[in-house]
Amino acid sequence: VQLQASGGGLVQTGGSLRLSCSTSRRTSSNNGMGWFRRAPGREREIVAAINWRGDSTTYTDSVKGRFTISRDKSKNTVYLQMDSLKPEDTAVYYCAVGRGSATSTRTESYAYWGQGTQVTVSS
Repeated sequence: VQLQASGGGLVQTGGSLRLSCSTSRRTSSNNGMGWFRRAPGREREIVAAINWRGDSTTYTDSVKGRFTISRDKSKNTVYLQMDSLKPEDTAVYYCAVGRGSATSTRTESYAYWGQGTQVTVSS
């Protein structure tokens, strides 16, 4: 399974970005998917996750109300809409395909990872 993340960039505080992650195989449409991020000097952390149907989502507390995860199964693509961005959101963002169909916040629940896209929020 290949994942291609895109949409990162440089944005000012309060701005928005939309990340996209396309997958190469239709089997990912039956799997939960997630977005993670790693900031310099910090551990990788879950940002948001979505189940295979797209009707169940979960978010880390710091992004609740600002970020929205969604998926388009017909396009084998998952999105992360990021609004009201803050400098502390600066990180490399990774998408991942889950081993199962449910949402998960655990890194070990994910089998395939994209290459990452840089998000930089200036103050």
